[in-house]
Amino acid sequence: MPGKGKGGKSPATGTRGLGLGKSKDSLKRHRKILRDNIQGITKPAIRRLARRGGVKRISGMIYDDVRRALKQFLERLLRDVVFVLEGRGQQTVRVSDIVFCLNRQGRPIYGFGEANR
Repeated sequence: MPGKGKGGKSPATGTRGLGLGKSKDSLKRHRKILRDNIQGITKPAIRRLARRGGVKRISGMIYDDVRRALKQFLERLLRDVVFVLEGRGQQTVRVSDIVFCLNRQGRPIYGFGEANR
């Protein structure tokens, strides 16, 4: 009779009777290595930001400088955010964490949070 053989793997117990995903030699989840993500900030995106800031004409040499400045800004901001999260004992970043860190760095952002802060 098919389906009534001895041995085999039962769905609820896995291969060694440890339950699903609980085997001794279970593999770690593969993490994608992220390289050169700053190039994801495209020339048109930089151009749109410059237009919003009132820039009419953009030199072709400026794009790498803008990416470098943006990366430094984000590294500094995210370092502060990580310190805030570690101090609070949490792992989820909230909007208020970003607003707090920007205020702390002397770059307040308006429109988020309470009016009397």
